[in-house]
Order: sequence, then C-alpha cells, then structure tokens
Amino acid sequence: MLNFFAANVRAVNAHRAMLEALEAATGTTTPALDLVLINAAVGHDLLALSQAVQEQCPSARVLAASCAGVVGPSGPGESIHDVAILGVQGEGIIVSQVTGLVGETSYEKGVQLARGLADTPHPVTMVYLLASGIDIANDQVLAGMESVLGPDVVVFGATSSDQMQGVATYQAIDGVLDQHAAFAVGFWDPTLTVVSQATHGFLAVGEPMTVTASSGNRVISLDGEPAWPAYLARMGLPSTATEADTIPIGALAEELSPQLAEEYGNPHILRVVTHHSEDGEIIYAVDCPVGTRLWLTVRDEDRIFADMDRMLAAMDLPDVAPVAVFQADCLARGRRLFQRVMKEELVQRMQEPFVFDGQVPPWFGMYGFGEYAQLGGHNAYHNYTTALAALYRRDASGIG
Repeated sequence: MLNFFAANVRAVNAHRAMLEALEAATGTTTPALDLVLINAAVGHDLLALSQAVQEQCPSARVLAASCAGVVGPSGPGESIHDVAILGVQGEGIIVSQVTGLVGETSYEKGVQLARGLADTPHPVTMVYLLASGIDIANDQVLAGMESVLGPDVVVFGATSSDQMQGVATYQAIDGVLDQHAAFAVGFWDPTLTVVSQATHGFLAVGEPMTVTASSGNRVISLDGEPAWPAYLARMGLPSTATEADTIPIGALAEELSPQLAEEYGNPHILRVVTHHSEDGEIIYAVDCPVGTRLWLTVRDEDRIFADMDRMLAAMDLPDVAPVAVFQADCLARGRRLFQRVMKEELVQRMQEPFVFDGQVPPWFGMYGFGEYAQLGGHNAYHNYTTALAALYRRDASGIG
C-alpha cells in the first residue's frame, strides 16, 4: 500500500530547498522514500535538486520537471525559486521513461512508455504522466499508451514549461537532464482509485480560422496563409512577436461535440501554441487535421471561478480525505490584480473541498504548458485549464 507526502517551499539554494521540503513533507530530512517527484520553477537547477534528494534518499527514484510555478499544501508559489515535492513510499508503483519525444515520435514513445509499465503484480489502473511541453502531439502519446494499457487506464498529469516563453522545457530522470523526455508513474496499488476532471473558463470570440494545410501536429496554413503570420495578424501582433507575446493571450479553441460540451461546461477545448518553425508553421499541442476550425478566445474571470465550482461539484467527491491530489494548471487562471494574475483565491477554493481536520492532503501541482485529465470518460489533453486528479482508498471512499 502506498503512502504520500508533499510540501512546497521557496529557497534559492537547491540543497537547502530539498532539505526544507523533505522535512516539511515527512518530518525528517532522510525519509525512506521509493519515489520523489519534483516540480521546480526555472530559477532552480533540476540536476542540483535531484542530486540533493538522491543524497538524502538514496533508494528513491527522482523525477523532476521545470515549470512556471508550483502548488502544494502551502498554496501556490510563483517565484522563480519555488519548488514542490511529492514523496511516495511503499509497494504499488512502477516508473517508465523515454527520451527523443517530439511530434513525429509521439505515438511510438507513448507505446514505449506504456510497455515500461507492464511488469507489475496487478494491472496499472492509473498513470501520472509528465512530458515535454514543446513539440509533442499529446493526443498521440495518449493513444500510444492506451494501445498497450487499454482504454480504461486513467492518465493524469502535465507537460513541463518555462516561464511561458516557449523556448525550452526540462525533465530530469534520476539525475539525467533532457528537453524532449517524458516519465510515467504507473499505479498498480489495488486499494487506490482516482477522480479526474478539468475546466478552463475562456470564451471563443469572432470568426474561426480554418486549417488549410497540416502535417500531424504541425499547422502549415490557416485560411490559405502561412499559419504563424496569420495567427499573429488575427491577434493584431507584429511579425516580430514571439511565443512570450502570444501564450498569455493566444489560446485557440476547438469545438467540442454537444455531449462533451455539456460535461465540460464549455463548447470548446483550448490549445496553446508553444513553438513555431522558421517556415511559419505552428507547432500545435495535438494532431490538427485539415478542416479544423480554430477560434481566438478571451479570458472570462467570472467564468473561471464559476466553472471551478461547477467542476468540483461534478466530481462528486466522497466525504473522506484523499490520499493525494495531483494538480496541473495554467498561469492565466485567477484574478487579474496589480498587473498580474493572482492565484491564491482560486487555489484556496479548489483545495477547500479536500481539506479534513484542517489539513490539506498531500498536494502536488505545477503551472505548466498543458494538462492531462479525462473528458467524456476518456483520456484527453487540455490547455489553459485547472486539471485535478484526486486519489482515494477504495475501502474508505466508496467509489471505484
């Protein structure tokens, strides 16, 4: 049976950050953990953080990712020196990893990840997935994993990010750093079950652009024009604009079916553009076939909060504390105050239903480039959302 421990801290020195986090999470700086997950803002060196944990927990697998901020039991942390950890102890997990993950390899790498999760005493029923945040066809990764593990496996997690610049994101696996890697933690502990859902709160506006040429997750043209220039022009941005200019305001919306829209609470699912090619192609987050219609969107603050409340109600949470909560989130969510988007109120509202006896459960979150959560009973990839996956004990929750 698995036990979970979490903390988030702010410290400039990597070694001190990990000592503080381990002690805050477990009560000791040398806990007997089998796995330590690390989310770290870009002011931290993932290798230095990993080495510090390996020194304190020599038997643990150490998996780390870059992000634009973290969320933990202490709430959100958005400085460049914030870091969050989740420690896992006991039997019931298996780890798989891949490198060389880019758009055209996404399906095969998904298959490879899933095959690495196959040798377990009980079937893997849920997977925490952390993948590179740039140039990846996320739908194909999920399809590859499901081809091995089956469609009933629940995949949740995030894609790594930088400070929303779209330059480079990082993953560190047992002290080895990469920019195009992914790791998956498969849960085979039969006492666990999971509830997963996502929501965004943006509204599509204006007339859609139509994809007129594409190849996999590369959008070549929109309305017959080179995709990246056409995208910039539609937003009124100059040709010199970069992803740092577009990511905060340039969410693209794809239309959902009426059935999925009813569940999602929104007629559209969102996509982020994290990269473009020198030839003017948009590197999209999923495969994007010709004929796809894409709307620009606006951020609706009231709807962000209302949809968060709707999502939590729809999750139908049991009246017991979860053993752990995984959160993947977007920096664009919260109230816009003092020339920045403030996260504290939104995070407090999302954590409150999970608090028992005044304690936030082990909570592990990041502000990344994208989120994995179920939609319509199937695994899906989202952008600009809050995505939650709450893990419960079957005998205590009455679910699963």
